[in-house]
Amino acid sequence: MFKQFEMELAGRTLRVDVGRVAKQANGAVLMHYGDTTVLCTATASEKPREGIDFFPLSVEYNERMYAVGKIPGGFNKREGKASENAVLTDRVIDRPMRPLFPKDYRNDVTLENLVLSVDQDCSPELTAMLGSAIATTISDIPFDGPISTTQVGLVDGEFVFNPTAVQKEVSDMALTVASTREKVIMIEAGANEVPEAQMIEAIYAAHEVNQKVIAFVDTIVAECGKPKHDYQRFAVPEELFAAIKEIVPPEEMEKAVFTDEKQVREENIRQVTEKLEEAFADNEEWLAVLGEAVYQYQKKTVRKMILKDHKRPDGRAIEQIRPLAAEVDLIPRVHGSAMFTRGQTQICNVCTLAPLSEAQRLDGLDEKETTKRYMHHYNFPSYSVGETRPSRGPGRREIGHGALAERALVPVLPSESEFPYAIRTVSETFESNGSTSMASTCASCMSLMAAGVPIKAMVAGISCGLVTGDTDDDYLVLTDIQGLEDFFGDMDFKVTGTKKGITAIQMDIKIHGLTRPIVEEAIARTRQARLFIMDECMSKAIAEPRTEVGEFAPKIIQMQIDPQKIGDVVGQRGKTINAIIEETGVKIDITDDGAVSICGTDAAGMARAKQLIEIIVTDFEAGQVLEGKVVSIKEFGAFLEFAPGKEGMVHISKISKERIKQVEDVLTLGDVVKVVCLGKDKMGRLSFSMKDVAE
Repeated sequence: MFKQFEMELAGRTLRVDVGRVAKQANGAVLMHYGDTTVLCTATASEKPREGIDFFPLSVEYNERMYAVGKIPGGFNKREGKASENAVLTDRVIDRPMRPLFPKDYRNDVTLENLVLSVDQDCSPELTAMLGSAIATTISDIPFDGPISTTQVGLVDGEFVFNPTAVQKEVSDMALTVASTREKVIMIEAGANEVPEAQMIEAIYAAHEVNQKVIAFVDTIVAECGKPKHDYQRFAVPEELFAAIKEIVPPEEMEKAVFTDEKQVREENIRQVTEKLEEAFADNEEWLAVLGEAVYQYQKKTVRKMILKDHKRPDGRAIEQIRPLAAEVDLIPRVHGSAMFTRGQTQICNVCTLAPLSEAQRLDGLDEKETTKRYMHHYNFPSYSVGETRPSRGPGRREIGHGALAERALVPVLPSESEFPYAIRTVSETFESNGSTSMASTCASCMSLMAAGVPIKAMVAGISCGLVTGDTDDDYLVLTDIQGLEDFFGDMDFKVTGTKKGITAIQMDIKIHGLTRPIVEEAIARTRQARLFIMDECMSKAIAEPRTEVGEFAPKIIQMQIDPQKIGDVVGQRGKTINAIIEETGVKIDITDDGAVSICGTDAAGMARAKQLIEIIVTDFEAGQVLEGKVVSIKEFGAFLEFAPGKEGMVHISKISKERIKQVEDVLTLGDVVKVVCLGKDKMGRLSFSMKDVAE
């Protein structure tokens, strides 16, 4: 039965249609926010997937170009692989929802979001986040919802909820917060050095808005919600745990995991597992779940050591950062390079500069953002974790990590007028044991400074973890988590920023939300840690941006011309500008307002290109002395080319102080000669002279 529900959300109408379309899905809603329309569905397989020890959740955010009245670019004219924005939206939907499914649920679940139309003032990403949660909550799929998501902007010092397109352009913050009834469950943010106290205030202002949406969702569930279906559970038998502890006592397991070397710990666990496999060789039922049992035993051991004994697996204090190291210029001939090491996490970043014409072109649903000047890419090869597997290109994790480090640094980049370059930084993961995205932020910052990019402030990043007990007050926040603490802990709270404030946040958790004291402590702890990293490590490698770009980086000369003269510089079918480029070896970009960028590595060629453009756009005046090449000879005189597409004539009587019978007596094709402009003749044509050039 078709039912419709409405509420006012941040000054616009949010409408949810249930039972109108996609009725064969476990749960489906047609979401309308303003004129933005997204179909959100939740489906689950009837049986669990065999041979897995994780919850197989897939989230898809499908952009359709018809939603903004466009036909896709390229030859195929069909949407191809997911855009970077779509991948990031998949991740931000996944993160708050995944913890709310049963931990031993092994049925495949797919959350599909189809963007049908886009109102630029009503975010389709936010609409999909809300729709995925509602579709799952009203379905028969086991899920501990509802949840809600709110976006927050900061305009003129005031919070704006679910900001419009115009408000986003001038906002100092792009914050997304997801909440359950009691707690915050996901935070994602980009910000222009927003102070920590103001960020916390914004997070909990969004949390209050989320409570209003959750109350609205409750009314939908009351009328349309389905009973949750039963599922096959995969809990490890308690008697197996008891048997394992007889063979491997807790103190032996503590010794196995208590080391700061990941390879040593993995070898210890391998030996423990082999010992147990031998002991249970005759029990096929136990062998089938032994891997999960050993994992759970490790997890309980690590959590107990941290929470009760305040002992970390590598022996560090709770707030202690692993050993740090940083260096720049380790790679020759590139425009900028830096390496940042924190414990067994090591990132090498390389910066490349190019003219603005090399900026990335975007073909998506955002009508305003069509290019991207700064690009950060992140690579995670298998050797970084001591494994071997073929490279299949960047996955969602790599795209997400790259985008986080990119978001962290955008607020401190110089404007295009201050630094007219497209910028690409690439983070290569050499070694990984916890929070490579934050190491990427540090390495990228140093690489930019080494390349001579005049960033406004140094940026560093760090991640905090969490181990919780049986009550909200029983918890411990860990500074600089390594891989084991991430796997077995409850939180990965990443924060980047300058000394002034926060530039980015990404929070992943595995529990049903965080209390405010945990959020406040994590944000305070990350500030303390990133200041330490900047002062004690990064600043010692490179304290400030270099004053000039490096030897092998392209140089850029900027000049302004009359927009009416752009056609003269470009020439018919680009003939004039291409001739300048061919002669000088530079790249030339011209904007519609007449801003010209000349890019190259040869100073003489760049100066020559600038001179030629100046000749083309400058009207000749009497007394002006120029050099021109003879390109044509007639009986009455010679034609000179001063610059591509810019010619003038010297009458035979003005070639020499002596009388000559023919032009060829003095000039031949290709000669370069000096002339002076005599002004206009009686017919209004410009006249030039060789013989009147001052000695």
